[in-house]
Amino acid sequence: MFTGIIEAIGTIRSLTPKGGDVRVQVATGKLDLGDVKLGDSIAVNGICLTAVELPGDGFCADVSRETLQRTAFVDLKAGTRVNLEKALTPTSRLGGHLVSGHVDGVGEVIARFDNARAVQFRLRAPRELAKYIALKGSITVDGTSLTVNAVHGAEFELTIVPHTLEQTIMVDYQAGRRVNLEVDLLARYLERLLQGDQAAEPAGAGISESFLAEHGYLNR
Repeated sequence: MFTGIIEAIGTIRSLTPKGGDVRVQVATGKLDLGDVKLGDSIAVNGICLTAVELPGDGFCADVSRETLQRTAFVDLKAGTRVNLEKALTPTSRLGGHLVSGHVDGVGEVIARFDNARAVQFRLRAPRELAKYIALKGSITVDGTSLTVNAVHGAEFELTIVPHTLEQTIMVDYQAGRRVNLEVDLLARYLERLLQGDQAAEPAGAGISESFLAEHGYLNR
C-alpha cells in the first residue's frame, strides 16, 4: 500500500525485453533506499513494482505483460522521469489517501492552463471509470494523490499547487500525455457491497428470468 505522496523523482535507466515482458532499471535520485531490501515494493508512476535487484543507486524490477497492457508503462523509455514512492509502513503518516498501486486505467491530459500560481489540468478518464470519480473525491494520477475539483462526464479537473508541481512529474504534463489512473479504493468496495447477493454470481451471467421475477418484472 502507498499514500500517493511522491517521495522522489527518478529516471528510467534502461528497459530490457525478457521473454515477453520487460525488466526495468530505475535510477532513484534522492529516494532513500537505506531501508529497502529485495522483494520490497516501490511505486513507479503509481505502478507497484517489486525490487529484484538493488545496484546501489536505484533498483530493478520485472514488468509483466498484464502491467504493460493495462498501464501507460509502454510509453516510458530510457531517460523518462517518473514519480517514486516506497510502500508505507504501519508508522507512516497517511498524508494522501490509501493507494494500492494497481492501475485501473489510462487517462489522457486534454488541457493545461494557469490558475493564479497554480496550474489547472483537465483529464479524460476511460468511460468505465467515470462512475468512480466524484467532486472533491480522491484520485491517483501517476501515483500522486489528488483532489478532484470538477467533473464533466468522463472528464475531470485538478488544481495543482506549486509545491506539487515541483515535487512530481506533473510539471512535465502537456495535452496528449497519457497517465496512469487509480480510483479511490472506497468507491470500488462500495460498488461491490451494493451488489449484495448478486456479487456471488459469475461475471457476465447477465439478467436471468429468475432475476426479473424476483424484482417484479415477471408475473408468475
